[in-house]
Amino acid sequence: MRFEGQSFQCSMLEGGVAELRLDLKGESVNKFDNPTLAELAEVVGLLKADPEVKGLLLISGKEVGFVVGADINMFLGLFRQPEEQLIEYLMSVHKVFSAMEDFDFPTVTAIHGFAVGGGMELATSTSYRVMATTARIGFPETKLGIFPGWGGTVRLPRLIGADHAIEWITGGDHHSAEESLKLGVVDAVVAPEKLREAALDLLAQAMAGRRDWKARRRVKLSPLALNPVESRMVFESSKAFVGGKFGPNYPAPLAAVASMERGSTHGRDEALAIEAEDFARVAKSPTTFALVTNFLGDQFVGKLAKKLAKSGTRVKSAGVLGAGIMGGGIAHQSAAKGTPIVMKDIDEKALALGLAEASKLLAKAVERGKMTPMGMAEVLTRIRPTLSFGDFQGIDLVVEAVTENEKVKKLVLAEVESHLRADAILASNTSTISITRLGEGLSRPENFCGMHFFNPVNRMPLVEVIRGRRSSDLAVATTVGYALAMGKTPIVVNDCPGFLVNRVLIPFFLAFDSLVNDGVDFKRIDKVMETFGWPMGPAYLLDVVGTDTAYHAIQVMAQGFPDRMAAADKSAVDVMYELKRFGQKNGKGFYAYVTDKKGFPKKEVDPEVAAILKPLVRQDTSATISDQDIIDRMMLPMIIECSRCLEDQIVTTAVEVDMGLLYGLGFPTFRGGALYYAGAVGLQALCRKAETFRSLGKLYEPTAQMLSLAQAGRTFYEEK
Repeated sequence: MRFEGQSFQCSMLEGGVAELRLDLKGESVNKFDNPTLAELAEVVGLLKADPEVKGLLLISGKEVGFVVGADINMFLGLFRQPEEQLIEYLMSVHKVFSAMEDFDFPTVTAIHGFAVGGGMELATSTSYRVMATTARIGFPETKLGIFPGWGGTVRLPRLIGADHAIEWITGGDHHSAEESLKLGVVDAVVAPEKLREAALDLLAQAMAGRRDWKARRRVKLSPLALNPVESRMVFESSKAFVGGKFGPNYPAPLAAVASMERGSTHGRDEALAIEAEDFARVAKSPTTFALVTNFLGDQFVGKLAKKLAKSGTRVKSAGVLGAGIMGGGIAHQSAAKGTPIVMKDIDEKALALGLAEASKLLAKAVERGKMTPMGMAEVLTRIRPTLSFGDFQGIDLVVEAVTENEKVKKLVLAEVESHLRADAILASNTSTISITRLGEGLSRPENFCGMHFFNPVNRMPLVEVIRGRRSSDLAVATTVGYALAMGKTPIVVNDCPGFLVNRVLIPFFLAFDSLVNDGVDFKRIDKVMETFGWPMGPAYLLDVVGTDTAYHAIQVMAQGFPDRMAAADKSAVDVMYELKRFGQKNGKGFYAYVTDKKGFPKKEVDPEVAAILKPLVRQDTSATISDQDIIDRMMLPMIIECSRCLEDQIVTTAVEVDMGLLYGLGFPTFRGGALYYAGAVGLQALCRKAETFRSLGKLYEPTAQMLSLAQAGRTFYEEK
């Protein structure tokens, strides 16, 4: 049997072995789209009808891996169809995968690189799986608001047991070869260069009768081997755990458990029909559309960054000026990802603090098993502390990370520039100060731009790369490339006070201040916004950021946008700053903080705060303010400022705005970003709500863009 298609190629080997190679032409990776699935159906039919085929090897022709899953754009279109059509589509895929599982001969999948999602579901339909030591496999669908819908919730529990399958499917993580072999997801693990040979050997054993592949298939075709008591114990405890872990805003993990339970007492075909019904129901949820949109947004900004980085210069060595917590975090991130870095400060104590921060982060990686002690030592050798500017000679890019003070930064930047090569890039890790103004005293402002990291550096994925008025394309592109090399998601923004993330965050804080001035308890505001989906409410967030930091940022923003960000009344942030209640950094803010057993600050209610804030209340109207009013008053200024950023061309697309907020602020992912959320609520409805808050000032005044889109019945994502 021979077959030469766009996605699959099949050839016959000795002894009746058919080698089916998945190699999607014109693509760097294998993924499932409708043409690929149609071609698979065709080749499965041909294999089934060919009496010469005695065994099948399924293998990838791509060096990067087996299959990265389904084409998400294809799925998004399917999800918009009625449930009945989606179920019909899923059952057509089940028919193909089951036909492969039902061949009258054994089958083996050889896995290298990544085999995830639909690719792993295809692999579980074969008799056996052989995995390269470097490969990673998993079922990441719950991270997109769905669960495996091509047989994953049916076949995986029958391979490894319901408890392990529940953990794999609800967690959505990638797993190593060692773990996969231990659980029985795969049958052998070998070095990558021996993968094909080992898979063919296993297939030969099965063809010769030394492996009972038919007995294994009988298990996969049967109900789960659980008695009623065992079934209740497994599924009830799992539902309680999964429901508590993910909560009501992320329904897919719990729906996956329920689907596995419903299918557990049925044979394969009946269980697959149940999976299709349950999948279709979950796929229609708002959470799914939001999470899929986020995934596509991540791909979009990633492609923009990679394309831009190609026009830059690769950073082979870097420097950071300022060795505090931020400087140490930047040094750690750079060194951990392979770029050596010189860390400069003015005294030994500061350098010791920066090295201690880097060492602490690396030690945590060792504790979690993500790095060996030897690996930690190697990373630390890439961080070179120094007191001398002379050590910056020959460096490709330096990040300035000193105190957030314009005069200090200008002095430091001018000094460090004098010690750099003429073509070296200089970047400022400022969170609010104009890059154009900071570059005024530089001899080579074209080599200068912003590189704003978010704290903690090792955990926050976003880096804002800020283009000043005189920043060159080369400087921006090189900085974007360095951010990518550090494992970050860079988004290029044009210069303005606060740039993107802080510019839209400050109206959020000002809305909080306004609610407090109207008598609303800050703890209630926090609870409402956390229920809405924020990882922490505004008061708690202010304590984490530092009320002193927030105070100075608000002053900068008030100067930049006095028409809407200059507060007429004294605010809660003002009072906290005056009383030196800076939040977690000194143990008192809106809340009090004590250190727990693990060394982390634990939040507690401080009875003093109510009396501190009481004089700020203009007129207590809290009894008339509903929880929905709190949500609207908090979210509208942020959404409106996001629209202003688009109008001012700080960024060019709604996708970049939303990804900035998701990665820089922790915006609730299940809501899809501020502008996506605005579209989900409806811009007409939001503009009507804004009208009811007109008395609160210009922060609540919809932009011309919003009004135009609302009138046309469109969203920010449909603007162009």
